[in-house]
Amino acid sequence: MAIQVLMPALSPTMTEGNLAKWHKKEGDTVSAGDVIAEIETDKATMEVEAVDEGILGKILVAEGSQGVKVNEVIAVLVGEGEKYEAGSASQKAQAAEQPKTVTAANVPDAKASAPKSLTLTPVAGNRPFASPLARRIAEQNNVDLSAIKGSGPNGRIVKADVENVKATGGKSSSAAKKSADTFSLLPDVELIPHTTMRKVIAKRLTEAKQQVPHFYLNMDIELDALLALRKQLNARDEKLKLSVNDFIIRACALALVEVPAANASWSDEGVHQYAWPDISVAVAIEGGLITPIIRAAHDKRLPTLSSEMKDLASRARAGKLKPEEFQGGTFSLSNLGMFGVKNFNAIINPPQGCILAVGAGEERPVVKNGSLAVATVMTATLSVDHRVVDGAVGAQFLGAFKKLLEDPLALVL
Repeated sequence: MAIQVLMPALSPTMTEGNLAKWHKKEGDTVSAGDVIAEIETDKATMEVEAVDEGILGKILVAEGSQGVKVNEVIAVLVGEGEKYEAGSASQKAQAAEQPKTVTAANVPDAKASAPKSLTLTPVAGNRPFASPLARRIAEQNNVDLSAIKGSGPNGRIVKADVENVKATGGKSSSAAKKSADTFSLLPDVELIPHTTMRKVIAKRLTEAKQQVPHFYLNMDIELDALLALRKQLNARDEKLKLSVNDFIIRACALALVEVPAANASWSDEGVHQYAWPDISVAVAIEGGLITPIIRAAHDKRLPTLSSEMKDLASRARAGKLKPEEFQGGTFSLSNLGMFGVKNFNAIINPPQGCILAVGAGEERPVVKNGSLAVATVMTATLSVDHRVVDGAVGAQFLGAFKKLLEDPLALVL
């Protein structure tokens, strides 16, 4: 008996995906648990395992196909000795439910019923195909119409073509066409098709910016004490390579424990306030970005957190994250400091209530005890969903975050 293989839903929000690759070919034996295909979702390329056994009788969706809807039949398994037949009983039943297709046999002849249209065609012989006005202007200015390429309908020479040749002294017959064609002024362009990831990013962030009432808070934070501590800790263990971002992730988590009202999200039924911080960390990958999650980040010491973040980022760039490793999260962090960006406003990732945007640490003049000094300063900007978090709560979070980074021993105790 034939078994249909359906396009799986690999995440709660997935509605379609790309069939990246088949690991089995028609005629191969398939056992439950075998990897049969790779599906590209909006976040990663994931392997799909068979849940039934049989012989791959027919592949209905070729590898490389894009925009395959969830639950669409992509292949058919058959039993030993069976063959896939396009007219099987189940398929005939499905066909019977489909509306009848209108064919040329049961509709009037299209040519007979279509209204006739008037088409301008060039006049036979050597007479150029031109409008009366274009002819008159050409005669008055001794312009040879046979040397002009028309830009009008069906190549007809129009007034603009003659005037363009007249203005250029009749040196180029193609100039009229080029000047009349706006697109000829543009450079060559390559159309890059949207990936599923790019479509989802565009849809979600457009919705976020349209539907979520953003407001922004920023604060400057001095990093000299943190940089000195990081250097000291890394020097003690050659295998330990803590990054500034590791300290920032932990500071986010501990600040959310101190100000739990900022660790929340919006729903129509009420505000969801989370018991602990799961930090979604933005990682740039080819064609977009993904946010792997450090779960319960407040409970993880810096070495553990650093190791986990490196592993997640590496597998994110390889497209090997599991859905539970990038879905969910209670608070987002986006750090563009490594690119030299001073500060920026990030767009909230719904349903989360906040995202923290971090810029580069740089030497800036500061005033200390009435005197001018130089310090390494980083600007952090908190984007806030005003439906969930009020300004005072956002300010309290930034204050706690700043205090932790400027007194970094609290991050390692």
